[in-house]
Amino acid sequence: MRDYDAATAFLGQWGRFQRLVFFLLSASTIPNGFNGMSAVFLAGTPEHHCAVPPGANLSAEWLNASIPLETQGGQAAPSHCRRYRLAALRNFSALGLRPGSDVELSSLEQEPCLDGWEYSRDVYHSTIVTEWNLVCEDDWKAPLTTSLFFVGVLIGSFISGQLSDRFGRKNILFLTMAVQTGFSFLQIFSTSWEMFTVLFVIVGMGQISNYVAAFILGTEILGKSVRILFATLGVCIFFAIGYMLLPLFAYFIRDWRMLLLALTGPGLLCIPLWWIIPESPRWLISQGRYKEAEAIIRRAAKINGVPVPAVLFDTTEMQDSKPEQQQKAILLDLFRTRNIATITIMSLLLWFFTSVGYFGLSLSTPNWHGNAYINCFLSAVIEVPAYVIAWLLLRSLPRRYSLSGTFFLGGGVVLFIQLVPAGAYDRFLPYILMGSLTVLIGILTLFLPESYGNPLPESFEQMLKVKCFRNEQQATGIRKSKESPKILATPL
Repeated sequence: MRDYDAATAFLGQWGRFQRLVFFLLSASTIPNGFNGMSAVFLAGTPEHHCAVPPGANLSAEWLNASIPLETQGGQAAPSHCRRYRLAALRNFSALGLRPGSDVELSSLEQEPCLDGWEYSRDVYHSTIVTEWNLVCEDDWKAPLTTSLFFVGVLIGSFISGQLSDRFGRKNILFLTMAVQTGFSFLQIFSTSWEMFTVLFVIVGMGQISNYVAAFILGTEILGKSVRILFATLGVCIFFAIGYMLLPLFAYFIRDWRMLLLALTGPGLLCIPLWWIIPESPRWLISQGRYKEAEAIIRRAAKINGVPVPAVLFDTTEMQDSKPEQQQKAILLDLFRTRNIATITIMSLLLWFFTSVGYFGLSLSTPNWHGNAYINCFLSAVIEVPAYVIAWLLLRSLPRRYSLSGTFFLGGGVVLFIQLVPAGAYDRFLPYILMGSLTVLIGILTLFLPESYGNPLPESFEQMLKVKCFRNEQQATGIRKSKESPKILATPL
């Protein structure tokens, strides 16, 4: 069959239909910004110390001195997990002794927080940490919750492309939006940390799958001159908008259950999009569903107000490319040859290390100096000019050098954080790791094949002709391989 872009060129590149698909698909990723970063506030850990029960019969002086001081970040601060033994303090208070003058506090025996904790309400009124006391001996649980969310993201990354190839881009897009919204809503009714975490894993699976499905659907429907715009200023900026709205919601709604309820609301607004966003004609053609694909193209032409050719697809060519004659790509095909295995492994490393750096910095915003809500908002706002710069670079410069340059810049800045005057060295260790990994993938990127100014492969057989470690693809080879059996491949 002749090239799809050539067959649909009469639609134009930026008609009303393309604009509608562009903005609606981009808007569908706004909830991803909520859920991807919601752990910043849902699992926030406020200042806390051991609780002293009201019936402890301590004087005001002994009550104030009941929590020992510890060195935290180079300064003395009340201990989070220890208190002076309450029975001894009760005796000293009954005898009328005064802390510090009559009794040397450093010599007193200490005990754990046997009566729970008191949490500061200055930043958070309620989080899953305060709900289930995920502090001290259980302080590993809150970070594990966030980590398991990204385990769900990892699983979703592997299955979303396969599912959309099997059941369609549109079906998986709306199914995963329903999973993301529905299981986020169920989290509100969590009765334990374990229940919340299991549901959070499923939310992570839906979150990334929704994003991938929207990305694939948009790039397959939109023309080649709009795809870069969609991939940078489209889905990415709308993700950043959701990220920016998160701290605004969290600032005014400081109870974690009510915050989660507010964050699930926008997902319901996506329901009417089912009747507006079309299925990918490219995918329909790959499945032999030519009449459905033609109906979508004719509808697009009507929306754009352009005439439709009498014949869109040649019947003979359609018969020659029936689904049963097509080859089906599987995951192992990405390692079929040494060349494509190299590209696959390098791409996996690139995305893995990029995600480590991006989410590592984004999720650490509450630990930065200053207001957690402002820090999170600024972290989101700065993404907008970054995406604009990315769009400009992708339009005018080779992709390898643009990508590698930004990795070197970002990784270098993160590495230089260690030059900031004191804290403790262990606080810099995560940033040293993230910076080193980012610089590493900047080097690896230079060995990927260049795509700037070259036609993208439309089948797996064409992808096999793309050579790694070269400046240019063999474009003529790609064009000549149109007769090869089509295999619709999607990113992991």
